[in-house]
Amino acid sequence: MRKILLALCLALSLPVFAQTRFALNSEWQFRRTDENIWRKATVPGTVHTDLLVHRLIPDPFAGANEKGLQWIDKKDWEYRTTFAVPAKVLEQDGIALDFTGLDTYADVYLNGQLILEAKNMFVGKQVNIKKYVKAGANQLRIYFHSPIAHDMPKFMNDRLVYPAGNDADDIPLSVHARKAPYHYGWDWGPRYVTSGIWRPVYLVSWNEMQLQDVWIQQKKLTDATAELVAHVKLNAVKEGAYRVVVQSGDGSFKTVSFARQWADGNQEMDIPFTIPKPQRWWPNGLGAQRLYPLTVAIVKGQDTLQKMQRRIGLRTIEVINEADNMGTSFYLKVNGRPVFMKGANYIPSDNFLPRVSPQQYEKMFADMQSSHFNMIRVWGGGIYENDQFYDLADEKGILVWQDFMFACTLYPSDKNFLEQVKEETAYNIARLRNHPSLALWCGNNEIAVAIKNWGWKDGYAYSDEQWQKMLKGYDTLFLDILRKEVQQHDPGRFYFPSSPISNWGKAEDFRHGDNHYWGVWHGMEWFEAFATHIPRFMSEYGFQSFPELNTVRTYADSSQWDINSFVMQAHQKSATRGNAAIKTYMDHYYKQPRNFPALSQVLQAEGMKTGMEAHRRAMPFCMGTLYWQFNDCWPGASWSGIDYFGRWKAMQYFVKKAYEPLLVSNALEKGEIKTYVVNDRLEDENLLLVLQLMDMEGKVLSEKKLAVKTKANTSEAVHSTGKEALLNGADAGRVILYTKLLKNNQPVSENVFYFAETRNLQLPDPVVTTHVTVNEGKISVKVSTDKLAKNVCLLLEDDKGVSHFSDNYFDLLPGATRTLQLDTKMSAAEVSKQLRVLHIANACEK
Repeated sequence: MRKILLALCLALSLPVFAQTRFALNSEWQFRRTDENIWRKATVPGTVHTDLLVHRLIPDPFAGANEKGLQWIDKKDWEYRTTFAVPAKVLEQDGIALDFTGLDTYADVYLNGQLILEAKNMFVGKQVNIKKYVKAGANQLRIYFHSPIAHDMPKFMNDRLVYPAGNDADDIPLSVHARKAPYHYGWDWGPRYVTSGIWRPVYLVSWNEMQLQDVWIQQKKLTDATAELVAHVKLNAVKEGAYRVVVQSGDGSFKTVSFARQWADGNQEMDIPFTIPKPQRWWPNGLGAQRLYPLTVAIVKGQDTLQKMQRRIGLRTIEVINEADNMGTSFYLKVNGRPVFMKGANYIPSDNFLPRVSPQQYEKMFADMQSSHFNMIRVWGGGIYENDQFYDLADEKGILVWQDFMFACTLYPSDKNFLEQVKEETAYNIARLRNHPSLALWCGNNEIAVAIKNWGWKDGYAYSDEQWQKMLKGYDTLFLDILRKEVQQHDPGRFYFPSSPISNWGKAEDFRHGDNHYWGVWHGMEWFEAFATHIPRFMSEYGFQSFPELNTVRTYADSSQWDINSFVMQAHQKSATRGNAAIKTYMDHYYKQPRNFPALSQVLQAEGMKTGMEAHRRAMPFCMGTLYWQFNDCWPGASWSGIDYFGRWKAMQYFVKKAYEPLLVSNALEKGEIKTYVVNDRLEDENLLLVLQLMDMEGKVLSEKKLAVKTKANTSEAVHSTGKEALLNGADAGRVILYTKLLKNNQPVSENVFYFAETRNLQLPDPVVTTHVTVNEGKISVKVSTDKLAKNVCLLLEDDKGVSHFSDNYFDLLPGATRTLQLDTKMSAAEVSKQLRVLHIANACEK
């Protein structure tokens, strides 16, 4: 309480007209409501993490602890704190508590008075407390109802089991709660239904007028000028003469000021302004991410009452989804240019959301940027991310495909539920619409294709009346309400009801809109199907792997290092396929592995490379590839490229190369080896293509050099030759085709084509050597080989940090040397001691 009192006392030194805002993040306690034991709590936080801090539960992510912790969501929990308010603050015209995130069903009491009944995890609430707050000590108490106990009566009312197949409980209550769906379980994460104060609580006070929101809407953009409107929303406590001022933070435009007489109550005002000679915001890889800082202030006389800052990016974004001569397109134009989207699907980074630190968000977006992403899809079974997420997307040039939080099931359509949805969408659209990175809104994940193809009506034995009511509810929610909410609060931004637009069962499906292709994995088709099942836009596809052993150790001891062990099965959430699917694909493509986790990553990476490169080669028919999935919410086997701790799997290294703006890619098509050059840049490029057929000891059997002028934003087959003619009698299992692109004699892309499956290659036993050096405090590792070393993997045996090699799992050509940078907390001596080298020849049985 003393900390909060000290902060509030600082307000006394501020001008009386200034708004004050203080986080109530200290001196919290929590208890189980059927016990009267109060313990220290962390805010923001969750019940689970508070219990863990007090060692009242074991690590939820370790072993097979998940099942034993399901009692937590059946209980009610209570949080409390006391904060002191100086008498001077009570003189302010407005005093409020701003709850930016309560999870989920919460009754809030101030000094014993009920001030709020929260029902939606995704909606922040600001409550005026002037008539309840007092000078001195004030007690804030938040009672969290068990989400399970709260929503069970809704099920009992109609006994309708919704088709929420990812909900890990027998009775899927997740559909009734406006809460992160993945908390109830998914096929890549555990079931932990949390409660708690998951985002900060603030005490806010102001005089005369409160500035509530500023939306900067871009009306017109040309090379000469940007025409914008500042939509200002405020609440006047007192009527009077006020000015609204729009001012540049860097002198980019002239200050604009409008004065008027305001009545008391809620007010809105539109202020047009222009920016001359605007610099455009571009996605990563195509140009700079110019952001214009500006401030909107409310001024009375010479006093600034309140101000709000914004950063805007000037660009045009169009989603082209219309009939054409190839079917129905789905692609984005940014600043008038068609842009191939490269990225992934993002899930929440932890089951316990407040644990995700600002540094983790920064690392995520640094990883996206270095992997040549220009888009991330915020998937609809998670959350609307925090402000830092979208700020970083703006700064790094990562376009955001934003789902509304609905996924893989039908939902209720009663009046109360739909009113909650309206409030949720209005709140989050207003929160996110200023971001230049925001590209589009999507109503839900996979519900439309599920209605037609997943057998829900018969599988759940719905009556005709029940089914028609559910379908009508779907139309009301996604075709009517959400569409109107976007039109009202974010006009001009593209909205479509459900992704994918087309299914993956028939050839015709791939000609229309976006597609989630799960023939590989769920359909158990081989990786080669990625090269033939290419849609107009691939918004989901994937394959699983295990994390490396340093991650596995955090949840399983060595006695459990078997894919069929109890713990490994507990951390495999894809029940229909799971570890058996990984083993099936492994047996098809590789000989018996000696290191299953590492080889599973190579299996995933090589398979996904087939898809990523095929999508890029197919431009402009295909104009996007978003793999499933970017990250993890806990440690375990999954489709991710980066594991829970931030460690790159093999796939992420392959993504970085497959997404390079200039790409050379080889494919076998009808007996011909075709070499493609893909250019994502906005200008033509003069390049040199080198093709070498060599054996695995390094003898070059044939070589060809070809000058290539590749046009901007295109994919083109620049060389083609018959497979047998190219081999010219050579053993397909003993040779490779090495291709590389050079610009000004510097390599910009390289690729290795194998003529046989890996299990059929006659790989030599290479001598791979490493040398660790330090230069100006930075560690480098030099790797050399005498013969071909396929998928060279560098591992640190006991890496308690998250060390990162600049490249890994690469093919090292005979006689080649590669120098890698290593980001690590280890010393060079420790690296030398811990370093292990794997490659296919020593990672598989002969």
